[in-house]
Amino acid sequence: MRVAIAGAGAVGRSIARELIGNGHEVLLIDKSPRSVMPERVPDAEWLLADSCELSSLEEARLDKCDVVIAATGDDKVNLVTSLLAKTEFGVPRTVARVNHPNNEWLFTEAWGVDVNVSTPRIMSALVEEAVTVGDLVRLFTFRQGNANLVEMTLPADSPYVGKPAGLIPFPENCALVTILRDGQVYVPDVEQPVEAGDELLFVVPAEGEDELERLLAPLAHPRT
Repeated sequence: MRVAIAGAGAVGRSIARELIGNGHEVLLIDKSPRSVMPERVPDAEWLLADSCELSSLEEARLDKCDVVIAATGDDKVNLVTSLLAKTEFGVPRTVARVNHPNNEWLFTEAWGVDVNVSTPRIMSALVEEAVTVGDLVRLFTFRQGNANLVEMTLPADSPYVGKPAGLIPFPENCALVTILRDGQVYVPDVEQPVEAGDELLFVVPAEGEDELERLLAPLAHPRT
């Protein structure tokens, strides 16, 4: 897979290293000569250019990319880069970094963004995830699919402790994708039981989150 990353700062370089380590072809783009340091990620391609300029993206051969990641520290740049990638080059998937929480509402399909990654939201979600049991924590939003990646640590008083996942009446369009237990990752199937303390990861529509929370932890969340 060919991936172009706009923004060769610490975030962009870290993403590049991870993708290259997984066998992908990566191009790093940055308009600042001080940020173009091929020795930092020697296995990546590098381009000194402005990702908001159409001619720069043509030089980067964005039409040959499977994914474009807008990872600069400027939300305006990330939006424009995503929009050009999607509308002018037909890139199948765009991922954009959100630096300021107040701008998150802009990072939608209308601006060519398939997935937005809000660093403040992820950090706060990770804090919540570390200290809550029985609360549903939203980790990630999939804009294109109108769904969220959410996590819940199953409380001991859940009525489904010890029950096979296939017998739990999850809300419509809700999918249990992973069970984390004792440092291990379990792929759920219909016979896989869930246990107290399991971290359950779901993909669920926003409108199904409350129902999912009430289902799994009704004793922790009494309703009147």
